[in-house]
Amino acid sequence: MRTIKALLVLALAIAAAAALAQKSAVESIEEYRAMLADGNPADLFEAKGEALWKQKRGPKNASLQACDLGKGAGIVKGAFVELPRYFADTQRVQDLESRLVTCMETLQGFNGKEIADTPFGRGEQNNVTALATYVAAESKGMKFNLPQSHSQEKVMYEVGKRLFFMRGGTHDFACASCHGEDGKRIRLQDLPNLTKSPGAGNGFGAWPAYRVSNGQMWGMQLRLNDCYRQQRFPYPGFGSDATIALGVYLGVNGQGGTSTAPAIKR
Repeated sequence: MRTIKALLVLALAIAAAAALAQKSAVESIEEYRAMLADGNPADLFEAKGEALWKQKRGPKNASLQACDLGKGAGIVKGAFVELPRYFADTQRVQDLESRLVTCMETLQGFNGKEIADTPFGRGEQNNVTALATYVAAESKGMKFNLPQSHSQEKVMYEVGKRLFFMRGGTHDFACASCHGEDGKRIRLQDLPNLTKSPGAGNGFGAWPAYRVSNGQMWGMQLRLNDCYRQQRFPYPGFGSDATIALGVYLGVNGQGGTSTAPAIKR
């Protein structure tokens, strides 16, 4: 009997020690993030994006200050927290990055397809990320309020929901495998539940973000591409209906959540 009691006490002690160690690790990660946030390299991309927004460039030698991101020509503040949304001029739902490419094409004369086909982090794609960082920063601290009044916005939400729960690839994974319920963690890092607030707002609302692990600025398009890579899915195209639909689903689920972009990530 004493042996059984001793084993129980030992088991409880080991469990308590493990829980304490895990808690300490999570707290350490949060402290690490807080220290990094004081000197977030995203600030440099934000400054670059603001300069690009105002600079006359491209075959038409024009700036992007007439670009309509949903709030009217040239209005940046508050645009990020209402994207993706339907645009009448393109007759499709667009997220921030795909909308920026549309403006670069129509206002400045750049080739939108060439930009979309350019690998992330290179050429004009790098400029799109900087522009997205600037636009996102102008809405930092604001609440997400994606419109769902247009029929295409509603359709994209439903498509995004189906894609989120669709399993496939060599590992039979879905987005929901990691982000479909509370309390999940990977490498001591909490995984937000993206099916509801506040998880969806915290997750979706942090991108664009600076990735410390590879020293790069990532927009939402790259973030979703990397999710597909980890699921062993084929990469979606830049600005594809699939990635935009997922953005609609996540953004609408994050209704009322606060934007923290541009954030800093592991």
